[in-house]
Amino acid sequence: MINLNQPLPNWSIESIFGNEVPNNSDFLGKPTLILIFSLGCPGCVGRAIPFANRMVFENGKNINVLGIHSNFEGVDFTQEKFEKAKEDFFIRFDFFKDKNFNTTFLDYGAGGTPHWLLLDKNGNLVYSIFGSDPNNALLRLDLKIKELFQ
Repeated sequence: MINLNQPLPNWSIESIFGNEVPNNSDFLGKPTLILIFSLGCPGCVGRAIPFANRMVFENGKNINVLGIHSNFEGVDFTQEKFEKAKEDFFIRFDFFKDKNFNTTFLDYGAGGTPHWLLLDKNGNLVYSIFGSDPNNALLRLDLKIKELFQ
């Protein structure tokens, strides 16, 4: 269970590209944006990944961005598909696989994909929202991120 103004429970993620799996505490000191996504989700690849890339490009020194690929429908993606997606979508943030397809997805109360979690510099959850509509979820998320920088 997650609660606003509280730290998230530890995630259960696995490396895709051989990089070390970080701990929640590795991201303390600046805000963290977590994108729970799936490569099989049109809203994720069409709007959420580009938004996360923009956050890295515009605010990379001021915010951590982490992706968790969660396939709650249980379809596994091959290593080649992950590598191709990283290249095709110019993914600029580290991303990992959710353990057992959906462990962190469920632990973090995701409403589907994409789902966003925004943490303050102390690791406390300040915002959680589902979706990728530019006039709703992404606009609200952008405003919340700007508030954290003030």
